[in-house]
Amino acid sequence: MTATPIPRSLAMTVYGDLDVSVIDELPPGRTPIKTVVAGEDQRNGVYKGIAREVKLGRQIYIVCPLIEESAKMDLKAATIMYEELRDRIFPEFRVGLLHGKMKSADKEAIMQQFVSGELNILVSTTVIEVGVDVPNASLMVIEHAERFGLSQLHQLRAELAAVPNKVSACC
Repeated sequence: MTATPIPRSLAMTVYGDLDVSVIDELPPGRTPIKTVVAGEDQRNGVYKGIAREVKLGRQIYIVCPLIEESAKMDLKAATIMYEELRDRIFPEFRVGLLHGKMKSADKEAIMQQFVSGELNILVSTTVIEVGVDVPNASLMVIEHAERFGLSQLHQLRAELAAVPNKVSACC
């Protein structure tokens, strides 16, 4: 059984080599994730929601499609977003940065800081989709969600599965 519909599994199912299981309900105790699409004109409202959640003692993921700015694509980059949030938008909160070009030890240290609650906001690329459980994370903002595949978005939303009243916002 796979978490994402990879071509081999799909082909095996179509040609009768695999059975199909239908999961039509949430596991016991798990609440649905509310997903909201917010445009650029609603960014201030999203930031107010982030501040509210952090003040309630919760943690936030902000996922960007790129590590660094690109001259070819006008997309939010994790490094720039991190600096902007840390220095200008949320200087009162502890903001961390996580991406795939970091050394393994640095990635583990940042993720451990987030898991332990030392960081309020984690700006990241999709390296977080590997399944680290952060029950205190209640909000995930996915920048340029249209740049991600359906299975990636599904896995990112699954990061929030353990927390009641969670929201996934796409900007």
